[in-house]
Amino acid sequence: MHKMKYLLFAGLSVLLSLPVFAQESAPQSAQTPPPGANSASAPQWSNRDMTYRGKNYDPFDSSYYPKFRSKQFHKYMDHQEIFPPKPRNQWEIGGGLGLFTVVGNVPSLVPTIGLNLGVRKSLGYIFSLRAQYIYGVAKNLDRQATTGYDAPYTKFGYTPGFYNNGTPANAVYRATRTEASQVSLDLMFNAYNINFHHARNSMSFFGYFGLGGFAYKTRINALDGSYLPYDFSTIVKDPNEKASKVRKDLKSGMDKTFESAAPTTGGAHILDGKKLDFAPSIGAGVQYKINKKFNVQLEERYTFPSNDPYIDGSPFGASLGGSPAKGRSSDAINYLSLTINYNLKTKKKSVEPLYWINPLDHAYSELSYPRHMVLPNPVLPDEDGDGITDQFDKCPKTPAGVAVDSHGCPLDTDGDGVPDYKDKQLITPTECQPVDADGVGKCPCPDACKDMGTNKTACGSIGAGTLLFTAGSHISTGMEAQLATLAAQMQANPNCKAVILGGGSGSKIKEQHSWEHVNAVIEYMGEKNNIARQRFIFKYGEAGDENIVTYRSANEEESKSGANDNPPPPHPEIK
Repeated sequence: MHKMKYLLFAGLSVLLSLPVFAQESAPQSAQTPPPGANSASAPQWSNRDMTYRGKNYDPFDSSYYPKFRSKQFHKYMDHQEIFPPKPRNQWEIGGGLGLFTVVGNVPSLVPTIGLNLGVRKSLGYIFSLRAQYIYGVAKNLDRQATTGYDAPYTKFGYTPGFYNNGTPANAVYRATRTEASQVSLDLMFNAYNINFHHARNSMSFFGYFGLGGFAYKTRINALDGSYLPYDFSTIVKDPNEKASKVRKDLKSGMDKTFESAAPTTGGAHILDGKKLDFAPSIGAGVQYKINKKFNVQLEERYTFPSNDPYIDGSPFGASLGGSPAKGRSSDAINYLSLTINYNLKTKKKSVEPLYWINPLDHAYSELSYPRHMVLPNPVLPDEDGDGITDQFDKCPKTPAGVAVDSHGCPLDTDGDGVPDYKDKQLITPTECQPVDADGVGKCPCPDACKDMGTNKTACGSIGAGTLLFTAGSHISTGMEAQLATLAAQMQANPNCKAVILGGGSGSKIKEQHSWEHVNAVIEYMGEKNNIARQRFIFKYGEAGDENIVTYRSANEEESKSGANDNPPPPHPEIK
């Protein structure tokens, strides 16, 4: 028996000489980070444009889920549920051969080949259910003589006496053959697929507990060719020799008829007189994945039929004198098998059995390349609070409340070099410059210059600025400070209009985002600062980034043109 097991293990070792612990490599695209992943502009990348970088399946593909899990899928996609549903997974079917042995009072002779068929379905990532059928034939043969053995033998259909011919001193060597069938439902468990360092493994270890039925029929080789009990004194030359020599004598001196029925404990009998018994079992094994469809499995099962000591044909151990020695109270079945399994694919989209899938694959993919994760709004430093972040602010120490341009520098409407908040002559004509430290020009005709400046730039006190949207159409705290300055300027000039212009051209989604940003600014000015919508000229989809909105005073032609102050969204179907 042991030699046969070693041979079976050796055969499997040759198969596993491949890199059994090697991990399946991902496609090159899954190993390359997205453009800008390590740059400062990474938050601007759209998650929806990224491909899924996991190695098992795409959790965002709804076709992997059965209909009754569609509700959870939609909740997950709408961020109302934090867990994706369990995907549809394949059944596993398998068949194989093994070594079938009865472990009892009569020692096993040589394990004989059995066969097994099974079907397995995962309940989750750890537990699965398997129904398995096993058929086997076992042979047992004494190594030493037994006395006082009273099993009946059969001659021409009736029972004339006992195996030891009624003489207790007449030692016998028991030889039995057991034919058995077993059906078991196994609760299997494994956790080797839950891996914190690799997406998947090529090997899986499992254990299980099973319940089922065991039907067997045991026969005794008690009679020789003349239907008389064996005279073992003529078969075994020297009972004191090694067990292997005694067995060799017995096998050469006995036929292979197994004509006599072994005793049983009674109970139900089915199919050709087989005794039916309840049979719990335990087992463990290892699987090696050949590819996504096939795997090979080495497994050992022990079955313990309920309190039945007659599977090997005898409830007694061997004894060399007097009476049978007390042996084990019940017999067991050992089955060591090598099985080829196949993952059965259906018409609907499904993944491998879940005991091959790493449930952490999706979570780790989201951490490295977020596609579904709700990311927090980036907080960019703006020390002077002028709405321009420090990394783009060319004038980082601007006093609070001072209107700035897109570079974060104070506005200088007349371009005389003195910022507006220090300029005592806000509109100084070019011909009246240069100016002094207060921004007052040295024009020989101050009255004429004053009239000229007023006529030319009646709305020049409305400054220009830039707004940067970083998260949807949300008005940030920095924007609020800028828009408060703009509102004050427009309230001081009730006859003037302002142009709100959004960048974003080249695609429908950019145009829609541009419209949403401009609309958000105009609505905020109306709700928070009570500036009528008609005082804004609405422009969107211009050249530039769709996340940037600029504002300035409207010129005379724009104010008179009657530009649309409330255009409809260009692509409302895009959310």
